[in-house]
Amino acid sequence: MNINRTKNAARNVIVDGMLKVTGIILPFVMRTILLHYLGIEYLGLGGLFRSTLSVLNLTELGVGSAMVYSMYRPITEHDTDTICALMRLYRRYYRLIGLFIAVVGLALTPFIRNLIKGHVPDAFNVYVLYLMNLAATVFTYWLFAYKNSLLNAHQRVDVASMIALIVSVVEFILKFTVLVLFRNYYLFLLVQLVMQIAKNIITAIRVNAMYPQYKPRGTLSKEKVRDINQRIRNLFTARFSAVITGSMDTLVITAFMGLTVLAVYQNYQYIVTSLRSILEVILGACIAGVGHSLITETHEKNFHDLLKLSMLFFWVMGVCSAMLLCLYQPFMRMWMGEENMLDFSYVICFTILFYSLGVNRLVNMFKDAAGIWHRDRFRPLTAALVNLALNLTLIRFWGLYGVLLSTVISVLLVQIPWLVYNLFHEVFPTVYMKQYIVSLVRGSAVAVLGCTSSWFICAQFDLVGLRALLVNGLVALMMSNIFCYLGYGDKPMFWQTVHQILAVFKRKISGRSSKKNGDSCMTADRTMSSSRPPWWRNRRAPV
Repeated sequence: MNINRTKNAARNVIVDGMLKVTGIILPFVMRTILLHYLGIEYLGLGGLFRSTLSVLNLTELGVGSAMVYSMYRPITEHDTDTICALMRLYRRYYRLIGLFIAVVGLALTPFIRNLIKGHVPDAFNVYVLYLMNLAATVFTYWLFAYKNSLLNAHQRVDVASMIALIVSVVEFILKFTVLVLFRNYYLFLLVQLVMQIAKNIITAIRVNAMYPQYKPRGTLSKEKVRDINQRIRNLFTARFSAVITGSMDTLVITAFMGLTVLAVYQNYQYIVTSLRSILEVILGACIAGVGHSLITETHEKNFHDLLKLSMLFFWVMGVCSAMLLCLYQPFMRMWMGEENMLDFSYVICFTILFYSLGVNRLVNMFKDAAGIWHRDRFRPLTAALVNLALNLTLIRFWGLYGVLLSTVISVLLVQIPWLVYNLFHEVFPTVYMKQYIVSLVRGSAVAVLGCTSSWFICAQFDLVGLRALLVNGLVALMMSNIFCYLGYGDKPMFWQTVHQILAVFKRKISGRSSKKNGDSCMTADRTMSSSRPPWWRNRRAPV
């Protein structure tokens, strides 16, 4: 079976983009409806269940990615027997994962109430609601989840994304109807359970129609299974930190401060998460080109690309951070009301968290492109344990500040330094490390100046509602870009990046995008010479 990678990639980007937008808008609207029809404690309860089950889902981390990776070669070689054997192994793993989650989840049931501090609404039974959430998670693994691997391996993620998009819209309509007509949280969760089952079954039917030749049968050699298990272990540790950090923050807040505080916290966190998912599109568009470049280009060229992409990302992150700082409170006041807001000092913490996670993701992207997961396997484990220890300690003294500071400290003092060290000892020569650290500090300083000046100007206005959003947004956009220009305008690389972006944009508009493998935002330098101003040609290319 031939795979048209360019066509599939285009489909994946379009459908995945639609799914991301829907995944931001629909949950936002649903949180608003839940607040007004049932109350803020229901928001906190949903967050608690998701975090509890995310910890149990740690058993899956790495399995899906490892199995998909193992399918690439047999698909290319049309090795149907190996693909079928992989599907059989994948099905067995997922059945075992579902069984593990079911057994451990049932064992935790008597202790669920102990995770919640303070009042729980009398209108619901927390144990029944937890078991309904547990059932939805278990059925995810038991009902044909392994068939998704075929879509991923054949670069047909758009099929699964389209099904998920349609199901999520239908689920939203049904949930909205249930809340408005019945105001019943049990029916709300029942809709969620039924739609999860429906999505798995519909996906399985579609996969069977597309790839009828693949059935779960046959066995793999012991060496092949051993390689797959090793890859699963490496990927597990690489993704462990993100799940533990997010889930443990929620569990600690619930246990020490209650559902209401958790719901308010997650409203603020939702904004950060949504913005990060949008920025992920930038990195997602570049990672394939980065991986190709790391193999085919020199260290000098790759380091130059790292500096360019970092500067571009610091620019975007600086603008977004200033917008967060100035728009958070006016938006939250309009969305959730004055009574469900945190103090402005928390906004500062969330903004720092957003920026630090962005920098961490940028460096992590180069690590993933280079494939140095084994060398990096202890970093996420250490960072997660540090975050958990700080959570349990600092929340006793500083409350919600302690939870936010724990995550910031683990990212700034453990994750980023460790990542940079590994990157410049495994991928780039160590002599480049000092220069990159200087660029990190410079980018952070520019972001701090842009945020500070934006906030100072916005503080002079006494505005509320849409006028506050409009004025504060314009001020933050203007001041952050001014400081980015002042911080980078004297660098030839800055103008090179600007013209490169314009060249890519023009090429996309005219429909003349390159079809070469590895073409990305990192590989368009050769198309830029004609668009540079005359004075640029007389300047020496930066190193």
